[in-house]
Amino acid sequence: MSEEAARGGGAPARADARRNRSRVLEAARHAFAEIGLDVPLDEIARRAGVGAGTVYRHFPSKEALFEAVVLEGLRQLTEEVGALVAAPDPAEAFFAAVRLTVERAGPNKALCDALSTEVDPRLAAPAREEYAAALGTLLDRAQRAGAVRPDVDPADVRTLLSGCLTMEGGPDGTPGRATAIVLDGLRPAPADGRPSLPPVTKATPSRNSTTGGDAGDGAAESSTEDDPRCRQCGRHLRPARTGRPARFCGSACRQKAHRRRTTDR
Repeated sequence: MSEEAARGGGAPARADARRNRSRVLEAARHAFAEIGLDVPLDEIARRAGVGAGTVYRHFPSKEALFEAVVLEGLRQLTEEVGALVAAPDPAEAFFAAVRLTVERAGPNKALCDALSTEVDPRLAAPAREEYAAALGTLLDRAQRAGAVRPDVDPADVRTLLSGCLTMEGGPDGTPGRATAIVLDGLRPAPADGRPSLPPVTKATPSRNSTTGGDAGDGAAESSTEDDPRCRQCGRHLRPARTGRPARFCGSACRQKAHRRRTTDR
């Protein structure tokens, strides 16, 4: 029995009430996808062509309306993520689930908010828990296969996902870049113990240190084959697999070294 019928003592729900509810849901679906939880309820009512009182008669709060709108998208996402459990490669299944989540939720602020770790955990809690369980299963399989570092837990993954959605949802975000960086960081370190992306350390200037013919303004340590460093600032360089080894960490240091050589002449 519909809520209109229940309030009317069993009387059939009026056709205009059903139409109003459908219009509110449709307007809310677009508004939440475009703006997220921050959209005012009055804006949803305006888009639906009804008064705010009509919205409240069908949904007691903006959060209740949000749940009604976002549940369908969350359940569909959970089904797609859960289906990846049958994939033969546990690593690719987990990484595909993360990419799929970002692709689905990135353009939809309603899904972004539903998956965010910053919103009220009670909001759409059952659907969010089902999604978390499906993703957690994939994470466990990938860790057992040695494809994901063992110190990562489901809460870490959800936090990283929120970060990906925030970074890629901005106007300057490059699609897929933040996700690729996060996935690279979730992989275990190489067998030689070196991280895939060496940490950048700030060199301590020293007037007595030299780095060969392209000496900069005080690189902290000399560059060696086992520990390559920028000849200008002394930062660690990622070892080159092929070709000539890099001498500078970037174009800025390369230009500084060039200007220094020109001045010395």
